[in-house]
Amino acid sequence: MRTTQAAADPDDAPRAVTLPADWDDEAAAALARLAPGRGPARLAAEAGRWVDDLAVGPLAPQARSLSCLLMLRQAAPTESLWTGQHDRRPGFVVNLAGFVQPGSGFLAEDFVAALRLLCQVLRDVAERKAALRNGELPFPDLAPPPPRQGRKAVATPPELHLAEPAPVAGDLLLSNLDACLAALGLDYDSDAARDVACSLASLATSVAHAGCGAETLLLPPARSAAPGSAVPGLAETARTVWRDAAVETDTPLPRIETGFSAPGPIDALLGAEACGLAPVFSPLRPDGRLAASTLARLTARGLTPEAAFAAALAGESVLPLPDAAAHGAMHRALAGFVDRMPARPDPTALPLRARLALDRGVRRHLPARHGGFTQKASVGGHRLFVRTGEYEDGSLGEVAITPAREGPMTRGLLDALGQAVSIGLQYGAPLGAYVDAFAYTRFGPAGTVEGDPVASYATSMLDYAFRALSDAYLGHKLPDAPHQDDLTDIPSPMLPLDFPETRGNTPSRRGRLRLVG
Repeated sequence: MRTTQAAADPDDAPRAVTLPADWDDEAAAALARLAPGRGPARLAAEAGRWVDDLAVGPLAPQARSLSCLLMLRQAAPTESLWTGQHDRRPGFVVNLAGFVQPGSGFLAEDFVAALRLLCQVLRDVAERKAALRNGELPFPDLAPPPPRQGRKAVATPPELHLAEPAPVAGDLLLSNLDACLAALGLDYDSDAARDVACSLASLATSVAHAGCGAETLLLPPARSAAPGSAVPGLAETARTVWRDAAVETDTPLPRIETGFSAPGPIDALLGAEACGLAPVFSPLRPDGRLAASTLARLTARGLTPEAAFAAALAGESVLPLPDAAAHGAMHRALAGFVDRMPARPDPTALPLRARLALDRGVRRHLPARHGGFTQKASVGGHRLFVRTGEYEDGSLGEVAITPAREGPMTRGLLDALGQAVSIGLQYGAPLGAYVDAFAYTRFGPAGTVEGDPVASYATSMLDYAFRALSDAYLGHKLPDAPHQDDLTDIPSPMLPLDFPETRGNTPSRRGRLRLVG
């Protein structure tokens, strides 16, 4: 075990986090997010809470098995189940790469045993916590959906069209598919990899649907015999599970739905290199070292890291990385083998900057770890800091303006203004509208700007801050306003001030200056 300092958010104070020595800092940050409070967090204590909550009654002897699945980084409860939020549907995230053992391949029997245990726990939790679950409104006027690809088409009598859907006890979410394929020596963008992925998804769905009635089972995948040489025993295990589950029952169990995970702290805690079915787009870990999937693929090619580095220096393409087309091909291959698929990747969609104009009214939060810059400057001898937060595409999503030595009221007002602007940006408001509103506002402190060449004189801290944002994110460097000494001929400070148009990159809408106060 090791103890490190970690925080769920860069703006939070770090806290002591104790976890296994071979778990990385990403897992430490995830545990800091999952653990309540702000004090020290220990993996054993935090996991013990949900284990004690789930393994009760007849499931008490399974507490050790649940703990082992976590310590082996094979499975963990979803964030809501980990934190005891039983008003939401429970679920488990299953790390596919955790069931690959070097020299032995994919541990199919262990995988099936783990899924059966998780399904048993989910059904028990759904029964015990049913009073806490948020209800789902039925839609009696809708006909049942058509059967998915690979599923048996079952004729439904007309009188059953108005029946409420069968209850769903929980979710099994598969993750880290690409790292699993890499450990098996398979390239993500290959037919063999897609065959194995379909077999794994079909196997998980067959286990999850066992006991729910034969009509809920997928047909055995037509390609399940193909990966027999790549993953010995997987096809036979899948067919055995399907035969055992394809039985009629008068008392069907609540359904367990399968799908793929989304980015979150549980994937980081399990060491997933890429959540769900997405490929690993980078050969490096966040700390700069080679990722486990990269090492596995080099080993499959008979290369050491040193040999691969030498070949890369020589200009060879040692390890081609999957692209968006490979991601889409995997998504199409897996459709129909799980209950819920994530959104289909579309590389031909509009760029993110263009899509933002269509998504106004829906807030898009910044990721927990994001880029940005901190600018230290002074206006009229008064120091301030301008901090920004950026989305993955580099667009602005957060602003903070912090004066260094101003009074509590000034600091509070600027902080509130920064939060208001940040919320507006996250809802899709254009930055240019804020620049129009706050650039060239006039109130003290004002004067010479030091520490940032974007301006030499500012009429207020807001004037400087939003002109700096305009230069950094809009590409418009706005000119300085006339100094106070040049404004003696103005009859009223509340009237707009005309100043000469400037040539170059100054927008024409800057021809008038609004005076405030």
